[in-house]
Amino acid sequence: MTTIRKTPSAATVAPVLDDRSARADLLNRLKRAEGQLRGIQRMIEEGDDCLKIGQQFSAVRKALDSTYLRMTVCFMTQELQTVVQPDAAQQARLDEMMGDLQTLLARLG
Repeated sequence: MTTIRKTPSAATVAPVLDDRSARADLLNRLKRAEGQLRGIQRMIEEGDDCLKIGQQFSAVRKALDSTYLRMTVCFMTQELQTVVQPDAAQQARLDEMMGDLQTLLARLG
């Protein structure tokens, strides 16, 4: 039995986040969240108050939600730039629109 493997076309290849500064920002946010998680682990090991631990869980969740939102907006901006190829004026408007979108989506969470 012969198996035929198709190579993915450019349209089916999953895009990556190309913006170095955006990647650095996301990684820094994740490292901060990682530090918060270590802090929660320490609090649990030391038998800290459940309310304080719960507050820290809430802070980590918000940090991760914010990071996810930021990553999504960066990805959307990158993909729109690829498809639309805006001029300088359009790029300024796109940046403003994506900032507004990020603000609106952040308010949902």
